[in-house]
Amino acid sequence: MNKELEHSFVELLEKHQNIVHKVCRLYTNNQDAHNDLFQEITIQLWKAYPKFRGDAKFSTWMYRVGLNTAITLYRKSKRTIKTQEFETVSFKIKSVEYDDTEEQQLKLLYEAVHQLNDIEKALVLLYLEDKNYKEISETLGISEVNARVKMNRVKKKLRTILNP
Repeated sequence: MNKELEHSFVELLEKHQNIVHKVCRLYTNNQDAHNDLFQEITIQLWKAYPKFRGDAKFSTWMYRVGLNTAITLYRKSKRTIKTQEFETVSFKIKSVEYDDTEEQQLKLLYEAVHQLNDIEKALVLLYLEDKNYKEISETLGISEVNARVKMNRVKKKLRTILNP
């Protein structure tokens, strides 16, 4: 591939890399897995980049490739033996004025999202990114009506998980 193509890809990836990090955060539970998934998504983006026609926004296309890669790897990992990772204990000293309410709520939300299936996770990610239903449907390859119906079901499911 030529240098111009490589340069434009790197520039766009750097500009939109937070998209990949968000996908990785939803589909992984530790930093090593996050890094591995980030690398795999980047490889898939690079392989597919010469075929990117610009019909959709680059960020929408990036979500689509990233989510498809994560979902594919997630499904493959379900066939392997699950292992529990030992987490090291770290001591944190909190200042008196620090209020971790928002951090705790975010943690609870991520724990609830981790209980969803792969498509539901993708819907939540795109919804939280303030994507409209047209963009969500384009990214996931489903109809706009289907995206709305699925999102309403996911909201109910999350309410049930968060408020048993």
